[in-house]
Amino acid sequence: MRLFHAPGKTHATFDDEHVIGLAGLLPAMRLAERCGLVELVDECVAIGDQDGVNAPIKVSAVVAGMLAGADSIDDLDVLRHGGMDKLFTDVRAPSTLGAFLRSFTWGNVRQLEKAGRALLQRLAAHMPLLPDAGVVAFLDVDSMQRRTYGYAKQGSGFGHTKIQGKSVLVRGLNVLLATLSTPQAAPVIVSCRLRGGSANSARGAEPYLRESIGAARTVGAGDILVVRADSAFYNAGAIASCRDHHAHFSVTAKMDPKIKAAIASIPESAWIPIAYPRAVFDEQAGGWVSDAQVAEIPYTAFTSKKGRAVTARLIVRRVKRLNLQADRGQDELFATWRYHPIFTDSPFDLVQAESQHRDHAAMEQVNADLIDGPLAHLPSGIFTANAAWLTLAVIAYNLLRATGCLASAFHAKARGATLRRHLIDVPARIARHGRGHITVHLPEHWRWQGAWMNLFEATHRPPPQQVA
Repeated sequence: MRLFHAPGKTHATFDDEHVIGLAGLLPAMRLAERCGLVELVDECVAIGDQDGVNAPIKVSAVVAGMLAGADSIDDLDVLRHGGMDKLFTDVRAPSTLGAFLRSFTWGNVRQLEKAGRALLQRLAAHMPLLPDAGVVAFLDVDSMQRRTYGYAKQGSGFGHTKIQGKSVLVRGLNVLLATLSTPQAAPVIVSCRLRGGSANSARGAEPYLRESIGAARTVGAGDILVVRADSAFYNAGAIASCRDHHAHFSVTAKMDPKIKAAIASIPESAWIPIAYPRAVFDEQAGGWVSDAQVAEIPYTAFTSKKGRAVTARLIVRRVKRLNLQADRGQDELFATWRYHPIFTDSPFDLVQAESQHRDHAAMEQVNADLIDGPLAHLPSGIFTANAAWLTLAVIAYNLLRATGCLASAFHAKARGATLRRHLIDVPARIARHGRGHITVHLPEHWRWQGAWMNLFEATHRPPPQQVA
């Protein structure tokens, strides 16, 4: 591609009041309007501080800014440009929105979480956000440490996180998330919680899991709901939360002496090969050739906890360790393995249950989407303001996921940055014409024109009439 005009004959000026750079906010916020975001916030959130007035309008503005990619309070000014005032009213300045976030108490944050759960319930009821959730669904729970800088942020502390596979101490705040997905659908976030940076991953896991399972049920999760988590949630309280709410569990077990002894008792004949990454299917042998195998045995965990012992399946995946000396002519005397135990009561067969547990890694993509958007950093020095920011980021994430479902099958599973680039960050010119009508003129030959129009038509067609 080459430039058409010479540099001296190319000019630029910012003077068009009819052009916008975020045409996708029109159908996205129309969807939020139809699902009652403003009404839900008005019903659930009651802020006593004077900066908390008009909470529904300000929540909508922050969510719209996050949909546009804002990752700080100052970035919310992206809503005030060109012809945006011809599409939206009551757009607040970033300073006003910042004061609004700082007016939140912890109780107000919990009220906002309630509004977010109700919005997700309405989104799931009006579109195929979680297809076949009534058949089988997966609730994934995980935490991540968001780095903070300096000592001004309330609650910041040192906590463990993984960077390039290594566990390191990072100063920041801890984010706890629970996502719901199905084999056919990308995850949505059903609950979130901001905690102090030094909080252990499993701190408060029991009540949080109870709340998250309840939220998953309201969104459509049926009888087979499998809670997946890593070893931080391998404790009696977390397992009890699942069993009390009739949810299955699939939790990575800690390699303590009892688990090691149980693995050592598995007979060699019990191990079966699985289709592991980089495995090759041997047609002559009729199976997969790889260095990964799985086996299972019954196991009773938490016997030291009075009345809380649980007997379920211990599924173990083993992967052969690489012989780093093989290229130097030092062959191994015997194979050595890395073991990955899973404690579960999954109703699925061995290979399927183990494969489904590995899909818990989808949580990392959710974390990456949030970090690539509103959670690039936590913008305030006040803990409750950051907690409110996190909750609003979750609302924006679910709303963006819903717009993708209405756009196309591809966008239903696309990552957040892709959805913003294809559907939200679309330039347009606004034209008014007779009787209050308005037309949004978008770029000709836009690569994702069909998906954008699907989203627009789904959110702007007249709602179905109620039958008396």
